[in-house]
Amino acid sequence: MVRTKVRFSRIMGSRRMARSWILLGMMGAGKSSVGRVLAQISGRTFLDTDSMLHHKLGRPVHQLFAVYGEEAFRDHETYLLKSMQPDSNVIATGGGIVLRPENWVEMKRLGTTIFLNVDPATLRDRLENSKRRRPLLETENWEERLLDLLEKRRSLYEQADVTVDVTGLDQGAAAKRILESLDGREAPCIEESA
Repeated sequence: MVRTKVRFSRIMGSRRMARSWILLGMMGAGKSSVGRVLAQISGRTFLDTDSMLHHKLGRPVHQLFAVYGEEAFRDHETYLLKSMQPDSNVIATGGGIVLRPENWVEMKRLGTTIFLNVDPATLRDRLENSKRRRPLLETENWEERLLDLLEKRRSLYEQADVTVDVTGLDQGAAAKRILESLDGREAPCIEESA
């Protein structure tokens, strides 16, 4: 029996080179949940930088922030990006990964950056109902803090190679919209295995 698997990779001349798809956006934009679905339907491996740091450092992100501070956490994010290689991955990133210019260099080296744009009201609703702790929103006026962070980061997110509005879409529809947005930028490579 021959199984066919579709993989997407950038074609450079006649040589095919696997490139990662790096998901960017605010906390609550759906980078992790949509990323898992995107990886599944595209035959790619899903990676999450927050989960990778949790595994490597032995603490969840909110504890890393509390114990070491945001700057040390950002140092670990940068080191993690530098240690990665381009491959057929979907990489969900932390919302603040865009803050450091050196992270942009690394993300561009790894692949195509994709900004998941979601309207502020949807972000607020998702975060209000989330069980996941968000260290930068652990304040009494978290909604104001969210809007402030979004305002400060929006121009950075908009530097992404591709912007995809996923407001109002479920995870599957958002993943399909990302694939449609990548059409023409990434060429499918068909691999057959016995």
